[in-house]
Amino acid sequence: MTDTRSTCPYCGVGCGVLIESEGDRITGVRGDPEHPANAGRLCSKGQTLHLTAAPHVARQTRLLHPQVRAARGAAPQRTTWDEALDLAARRFNGAIATHGPDAVGFYISGQLLTEDYYAFNKLAKGLIGTNNIDTNSRLCMSSAVAGYKLTLGADAPPACYEDLDHAGCVFIAGSNTAYAHPVLFRRLEDARRARPGMKLIVADPRRTDTAEAADLHLPLQPGSDTLLFHGLLHLMLREGWTDTAYIAAHTRGFEALEALVRDCTPARVAQACGLEVHDLVTAARWFATGASGDPKARGATLSLYCQGLNQSSSGTAKNAGLINLHLATGQIGRPGAGPFSLTGQPNAMGGREVGGLANLLSAHRDLADPAHRAEVAALWGIPSVPEKPGLSAVELFEAAADGTVKALWIACTNPAQSMPDQRTVRRALQRAEFVVLQEAFATTATAGFADLLLPATTWGEKDGTVTNSERRISRVRAAVPPPGEARHDWRIVVDFARRLRPGHALFPHETPEALWREHRESTRGRDLDITGLSYAKLDRDGPQQWPLREGDTQGKARLYGDGVFPTPDGRARFAALPHRPLAEPREPRYPFSLTTGRLRDQWHGMGRTGTLGRLFGHVAEPAVQLNAGDMQRLALRDGELVHVTSRRGSLVLPAQASGQVAPAQAFIAMHWGPEYLGGRGSGGEPLAGVNALTTSARCPGSQQPELKHAAVKVLKADLPWTLLALAWLPEERALATQAALRALMAEFPFASCVPFGRERTGLLFRAAAHEPAPPALLDRLETLLGLDTPEALRYADRRLGQRRSARLRRTDGHGARLDAVLLAGDTRAEAWLRPLLQDDRPADAYGRRLLMPGGQAPVAEAPRGRQVCTCLNVSDSAIRACLARMSDTLGNDEERLAQLQTQLRCGTQCGSCVPELRRLVRGRDTAPA
Repeated sequence: MTDTRSTCPYCGVGCGVLIESEGDRITGVRGDPEHPANAGRLCSKGQTLHLTAAPHVARQTRLLHPQVRAARGAAPQRTTWDEALDLAARRFNGAIATHGPDAVGFYISGQLLTEDYYAFNKLAKGLIGTNNIDTNSRLCMSSAVAGYKLTLGADAPPACYEDLDHAGCVFIAGSNTAYAHPVLFRRLEDARRARPGMKLIVADPRRTDTAEAADLHLPLQPGSDTLLFHGLLHLMLREGWTDTAYIAAHTRGFEALEALVRDCTPARVAQACGLEVHDLVTAARWFATGASGDPKARGATLSLYCQGLNQSSSGTAKNAGLINLHLATGQIGRPGAGPFSLTGQPNAMGGREVGGLANLLSAHRDLADPAHRAEVAALWGIPSVPEKPGLSAVELFEAAADGTVKALWIACTNPAQSMPDQRTVRRALQRAEFVVLQEAFATTATAGFADLLLPATTWGEKDGTVTNSERRISRVRAAVPPPGEARHDWRIVVDFARRLRPGHALFPHETPEALWREHRESTRGRDLDITGLSYAKLDRDGPQQWPLREGDTQGKARLYGDGVFPTPDGRARFAALPHRPLAEPREPRYPFSLTTGRLRDQWHGMGRTGTLGRLFGHVAEPAVQLNAGDMQRLALRDGELVHVTSRRGSLVLPAQASGQVAPAQAFIAMHWGPEYLGGRGSGGEPLAGVNALTTSARCPGSQQPELKHAAVKVLKADLPWTLLALAWLPEERALATQAALRALMAEFPFASCVPFGRERTGLLFRAAAHEPAPPALLDRLETLLGLDTPEALRYADRRLGQRRSARLRRTDGHGARLDAVLLAGDTRAEAWLRPLLQDDRPADAYGRRLLMPGGQAPVAEAPRGRQVCTCLNVSDSAIRACLARMSDTLGNDEERLAQLQTQLRCGTQCGSCVPELRRLVRGRDTAPA
């Protein structure tokens, strides 16, 4: 067995991993104890990485050869790399020759390596001469970029993870850190145990697991963040909690901000934000004083923030408003203090470093600055870099939908799932004359729209670097060779560039390190100067933070400790940006505020995590969560279907009552795209997952869309005919079957398809309709799920529109087990048949009663319960039973938690479930039913 040191491909924490491999197979993964970001820890997603790289997964999900479509809608056919790249060069050159270089565009990804990102940036802006290149980081981090540049002068998070160990107060805004950055949240838990006086404030409309852990939860109304920050500053000024000496010595523009917040009185802010005045006062005091209670004591406050601030039509104002608080109180540039933006993707920071956004150039240069354009042109040896602003992500797809952009190149991202306003995105993908998808996985929604598919390498196969949230550059290394004909992303770009402009000298690179060295030179003298860094130093000394200038031995953990900022006069700028309302506030026609967010065990569009049934154990199926009072008012029971409709589209989903959601609000996880949740609309159009609902309204400063919020209405769905199918399948065809089932989802007004299982792989297919499905459609379902065999048990009543079938598996000495079941027209038996199948319980006693209508079990079968601990497969029912057996002498919550972990071992492996365990221990289970 070989160990290869690399980096996790999921969130921006940037955890180090040790990849275990044998030959060309990845066989295991564990946390790297020497990596400073995680010190050996991994979350539930990271711990299962090796399972997503298993050969049977790759055979069913990976794009292994170049493929081309002869016509839209046709099945793609295998081609050679030479033919594929020649075709791409002809089509792009044709569009450029006829319509100019701005007729093409590139949409890339924060999951690319820095070397890949640099190559794409140089291809578009240097070789082709268009700034039409943007990244899915526009959807998650561009407001943070704009906020940092507006106030501090550069896109550079000034804090580091170690600051958690020094903070007296941690202020989390717009982030469910427990789910989105679990390993960092473990570090926060450690810091709180070591320093019990630390205070945690969480500002979030939902009572998430992060909010549940807080000393003070501020359940503000969606979109009111800027007003909250202005109100806190008003209180700090009133109480004398600002640092006037710091303001005078190191900042500019405070007078304008002071005038702006004068009217943000506690009463006004409390009413608008839906908060209590005394909570505002407490938050202001803790923030300003680092929870010491005394501004002169110099307590430290660290703020952590993410998509709740960024994904907003006023994202720049929200980011700047929070940074204003740090500048006004001197909470920056010292241990434990600073505004710390958490990146969502593994290399969103690296993409920002190389100018991967349409308005940036290499090394944090601004495209609008003629001097910056000249510097990059000189570095690349070209006459000039185009000055016309490039199209941001939403603008790029709007231009393609309008017919302005003729050719699109998409790499390592899935816009047919992740972009807002999916109707426009799909029109863009259909209208563009030529769409290239450079991707590792053939199963994403976007793959169905591509004219040319180019197989790329992915985690465990790539070599290069990434940068995490704390500006730490880590090496990514290949443990196994690429499967099939997959090529590295940077290599595809270089090969395409050489065909596009034969003989041009812009792409001489033969290794990722050659690209990285050129990127390194571009940083010389810049705020992110890494001229003292090399692959050799990273290999020898491990991950390093920037800046690390030539001659330095190590990078800087914190920035601005000297009070000098990268602005013309060295002073930070207060940003007096007013509070703006949501792009579409609630109103009588759309009375609910829909927010979106993450699930604990899933990642983005689930192209990778969605291949593992065990990662669906915690949240098994898509749903919309509502407040229990709203459920009662709408006369809804848990699991009943509802229409969730915005101004752009509609979805049908099961409704769930949740204690985490406030009245007049709704929540849907961002991951549920058309790969897992679908159906057809009233006009016959296919439904496109959660982003069919979201708006493309965007922040004028950052061009980041308001993915976090949409105004919706929720109405009970009248779909009386229901269907449920569950089946264990051979692992070598389960994921291929899932892909085939997706094609059937559009046959129903509502359908979902998700995997389940740990040691085995199963699929769950659920649907509903106004009338019974045609028998031929049910036949197709039975065939895909292996229910078409002669030994399968069957019952059908065409008059009632019902069908039931079941397949049993005989086991040596252990009786029969239910292996597959389909219930059509009457699904009430799910309550006992589903645990019978999923928990692999004996089925000998049932016989043909497996086909009985109705929900009453012939033999009592208690459901196992919802999985809480993914690593060790511990359910909530087992946890509650264990807590009930505990002695009353264990009154302390920490003692009860310790005893629970001793007995069931839940939360002792990756720790991602620990926040939920604490909630259960306290008897405050706010999770959906």
